Amino acid sequence: MKNFIKRELSGWKSWEIIWFIVCCVIIGGLSVYWKDNMMGIVSAITGVACVVCTGKGKLSAYIFGLINCVLYAYISYKAKLYGETMLNVIYYVPMQFYGFCVWRKNMNQETNEVTKRHMTNKLRVLCILAILLGTVMYGAFLRKIGGTLPFVDAFTTVSSVVALIISIKMFSEQWWLWFVVDLLTVMMWISTLPDGSAATLLMWMVYLINAVVMCVKWETEIHRDKNVRVKA
Repeated sequence: MKNFIKRELSGWKSWEIIWFIVCCVIIGGLSVYWKDNMMGIVSAITGVACVVCTGKGKLSAYIFGLINCVLYAYISYKAKLYGETMLNVIYYVPMQFYGFCVWRKNMNQETNEVTKRHMTNKLRVLCILAILLGTVMYGAFLRKIGGTLPFVDAFTTVSSVVALIISIKMFSEQWWLWFVVDLLTVMMWISTLPDGSAATLLMWMVYLINAVVMCVKWETEIHRDKNVRVKA
């Protein structure tokens, strides 16, 4: 445990530490100011910690993610966002354990971060087709059971399923997909915002900004590593 904590705390740049602290402080402080319930606050903070640590390539992302998934599933159920609820309970929770195991086997021993890479064009096309087909089929199901914004909910759900797989496989393209998912989810929560979910909405806004920041980070690091290999 001591070695794990040491590895998780190592290798952080100043701007990454500042970004992590700012995200957690803002979402925690505003949630308290808005008198959000404790479940929403904890879910929001652990969610933000999860995506920032994912961007950093740290294993602790899956620990924060597990806590967030359980709490967010309950919040989504209360808001009748059934797609989000089922996504977290059936898929996200078990995938946190799987992702932890995969990343642990692919950690760079020098940086203590996960190895980052790009997808092939064939994989990109397959992902797009899977998302489109899944959205149509799942959206029809959610509309039948009376879900709120069924096709938007379906798109964010299916895209999140694909994005998590891409994330576990350490592909940088995950951040492009997360950006679209986060943007639509912010719009979805704004239009259906129930009482006690202000922190959840703010959490997704931070996710959106983080997707942009981490996309730039991953692309920069992949490009840098390619140049190093070419020179070698």
